[in-house]
Amino acid sequence: MALSRHTRWKAGAPVAVLLAALTLSGRQSAYYDVMEQAGVHKRDILSDRVIAARDAQQKADEQFSSALERYQSVVTVPESRLLHAYSDLESDYERSQAAAERVSQRIDAIESVAQALFNEWEGELDQYQNQAYRRQSERELEQTRQRYGEMLDAMHRAEDTMPPVLTAMHDNVLFLKHNLNARAIGALKGEVSQLETQIATLRREMQASIERSNRFIDGMAPAN
Repeated sequence: MALSRHTRWKAGAPVAVLLAALTLSGRQSAYYDVMEQAGVHKRDILSDRVIAARDAQQKADEQFSSALERYQSVVTVPESRLLHAYSDLESDYERSQAAAERVSQRIDAIESVAQALFNEWEGELDQYQNQAYRRQSERELEQTRQRYGEMLDAMHRAEDTMPPVLTAMHDNVLFLKHNLNARAIGALKGEVSQLETQIATLRREMQASIERSNRFIDGMAPAN
């Protein structure tokens, strides 16, 4: 059963939780079996999920960039417009949070099918009678695992940059909600520089992850 690092079980996890995970794992296995019968293999599903994750990362990158622009503009609004500014920042925070959640969900989906694919691939190596074919398949498996690991590490690095930004955004939105006055603007001015640095890091890691995703997708494409 593939578990993301954000949902790995700790010792003593409740039995009900473990049973739920086993049920989910069984459903995933049944889903892969049905797709296999329809001619859609785990390799194809993995490629599709990497593409979906890449697209979710791109949208998250754009959303956080847009949110930063909003924060930068808020520090110049007149006090009479602060209520409207608060509403805009709250909406940006909620959209950014949703974008981050979609990225995490896409990564979890990748890990699930990748583990199933690699387990199947490794198990089928012993079915070869032709040892040259077996060695070639084994090399391809290891190369794919390596590229996958590099991509997944990049995805997780990008994923890890989002919670600190969301925390800062939430704190600022909350402070503005309770202080719709000039003092709030002054406080936000002091926070914008830090937010700019955090989001610059986020976008750098996100673009690196997107590049790794594209490389992996290209490597999974069948040779012409």
